[in-house]
Amino acid sequence: MTFPKDKDLESILNEIQDQEPTLVIDFKTSSKSDILKYQLCQEFVRVLKEEKISQVQLAKSLGVDKAIVNKIIHHKINTFTVDRLMDLFSSIRSLEVFVKAS
Repeated sequence: MTFPKDKDLESILNEIQDQEPTLVIDFKTSSKSDILKYQLCQEFVRVLKEEKISQVQLAKSLGVDKAIVNKIIHHKINTFTVDRLMDLFSSIRSLEVFVKAS
């Protein structure tokens, strides 16, 4: 058995990178802060897809380690606070937040 070629590894990594999030939350029962964190993570995924950049490239833009970006795009929302995600996102794109009282 031989080790896969670089081209094959790159293809596999690209395929894995485009996978949907690993966490799905219930919007009816989740806390408002968890829903907001989830939605912010979705925005990071959107940036990756729209700009067609890698996690490594996004990590460089954010000034963080790739592991942080990986946790964000896999929606590991318990790892982050709302303000941390907002600060990170606003460092690469403008961010508007609307609050609606019911």
